[in-house]
Amino acid sequence: MIERRQHERTSRSIRVEMTHPAFGTLIGFTMDISDGGAQVQVESQSLPPVGTEVAVMFKKVVGPINSEPVAMKVVRQFRNTVGLVFVA
Repeated sequence: MIERRQHERTSRSIRVEMTHPAFGTLIGFTMDISDGGAQVQVESQSLPPVGTEVAVMFKKVVGPINSEPVAMKVVRQFRNTVGLVFVA
């Protein structure tokens, strides 16, 4: 199999809050993350469609990891998991 990924993945469980005006805020946890994006498992909610741009906050136990939301786009979805890429 040919490896097409440009960035190395790291397995991490980080709380994620994805926000969009059409559906509000979805909560999930990363399954893995890289410099290019993240795979996020969403807690029993409907998923945003592929192509949707969301504002994402990564949270640790006490406080946020990023001070401002970052723009990410949904590039795939399967069951309760979405693949997100950072938008430049």
